Amino acid sequence: MLQSNLKVFLKTAEKLSFTKAAEELYMTQPAVTKHIHKLEQDLRTKLFVRHGNKISLTETGKVLLNYARKIDKLYNELYFELGQLQNQFQGKLKIGASTTMTQYVLPNIIKKFQERYPDLQISVINGNTELIEKALRENQIDLGIIEGQSKHLGIQYQTFLKDEIVLVGHPKIVPTSGKINLEELKKLPLVIRESGSGTREVIAHFCRQKNYKLSDFKIVLEYGSTQGIKSYLSQSKALAFLSLHSILEELNRKELQVIEIDDFKIPRLFNFIYPEGQQNSLVDLFINFAL
Repeated sequence: MLQSNLKVFLKTAEKLSFTKAAEELYMTQPAVTKHIHKLEQDLRTKLFVRHGNKISLTETGKVLLNYARKIDKLYNELYFELGQLQNQFQGKLKIGASTTMTQYVLPNIIKKFQERYPDLQISVINGNTELIEKALRENQIDLGIIEGQSKHLGIQYQTFLKDEIVLVGHPKIVPTSGKINLEELKKLPLVIRESGSGTREVIAHFCRQKNYKLSDFKIVLEYGSTQGIKSYLSQSKALAFLSLHSILEELNRKELQVIEIDDFKIPRLFNFIYPEGQQNSLVDLFINFAL
């Protein structure tokens, strides 16, 4: 429903490529260029700077991108609200979620949601907690699902799902007792998620409560993917802290084993996040369905 020039600008600004924008909009590149040129004429300013084959946004372009996302979001909410008056559920929902959510929890929920509401379109982007919160603040997504302890002004946090972070390793290297303490763990190779990850943030928080820091441990690898960590563990003697939701299949197949840590439990919550003070019926519909 966006005005054509603004819709073309939004796609071009997000892709920073006339070619990619044309492909996704099913247009020719000259047509994309024409729309951008018309918008620049109307606004009497340049929106892009060309650097050979690459483009970047001007300061005016950055401002327009922020408003274009807000306008796109409002149009989508209007489209959904009007459809509801006719008992039709149509619209687009953009979700951003952490790795554990996108790989191990969301697929089944979205499948069932689309069976119930087949005319609703859903897109999902994956990122760590820090990136998803940033995407929400910049209006790139309508709804986020994250883990972690962070709280930011302007963002509403709503509990979604309980989880637990557990220490795991290949069954062949797990102590006979299946237990360990933090002092023993300090001497063993450990794999952790990357900086900005909600999983890492939760682990660091609970370590501080026991007067430990992550730097106290023998970290041999930082990895930005839960799946990558699981693959690494299957071929190494390292241990890792992972979400219980992410290793259920490996536990059932006995490819990984949980190691208990004396007096050390790491429960956590997955949270829905959305702009504070903003009503969005489509977001509410999805949250209520997921819950």
